[in-house]
Amino acid sequence: MISVVIPVFNERDTISILLDKVRATPFDKEIIVIDDGSTDGTRDVLAKEAERGVRVILHEINQGKGAALRTGFRHVQGDIVIVQDADLEYNPAEYPHLLEPILDGRADVVYGSRFLGGPHRVLYFWHYVGNRFLTLLSNMTTNLNLTDMETCYKVFKTEILQRIELRSDRFGFEVEFTAKVAKLRCRIYETPISYSGRSYLEGKKIGWRDGIAALIHIVRYRFWD
Repeated sequence: MISVVIPVFNERDTISILLDKVRATPFDKEIIVIDDGSTDGTRDVLAKEAERGVRVILHEINQGKGAALRTGFRHVQGDIVIVQDADLEYNPAEYPHLLEPILDGRADVVYGSRFLGGPHRVLYFWHYVGNRFLTLLSNMTTNLNLTDMETCYKVFKTEILQRIELRSDRFGFEVEFTAKVAKLRCRIYETPISYSGRSYLEGKKIGWRDGIAALIHIVRYRFWD
């Protein structure tokens, strides 16, 4: 069984559409949604989704993506975990490609890369530069050759969660997870994915402060954790 773990914060207009897309994927799965203190009506939508079999867990205050994922990971029952954002930037129809290297025995972890040739919406140049720069620095400390460390799509065997302790509360999860699976010498694959990025007017949340935090996390998880 596949466990799809979805952190969500103020995504009232997208969460039901996203959940329909996840339900449409051809796998035996459980869907776990962690509402991270939403205040825009997302919780009312999720109350209805819970009646359709989605497992909904509530954070009373916003704690960050990493904290929401840790909560979700404690409840997974499947053999493989897929991290899925709630904002429709990533398409669940690509699960078969993401899962293939694990299901056929080649990989322990799979990253869906936005930079390996899949179609993507053209948006912010400096976001692109920032993502590539952070991936480069991460690769220098982990000795990996990833093209997209900051991608949402991280798919991995559930047993890996028993071998690492995750601590990051916000978007530092991406750096921390990468550093720790590298230390475990997991078999890591990348596969191309499409990417329908949002503008800030459309609700994009990550910003330059998160980029600076990622730099700090790269150093932290290389030398002190």
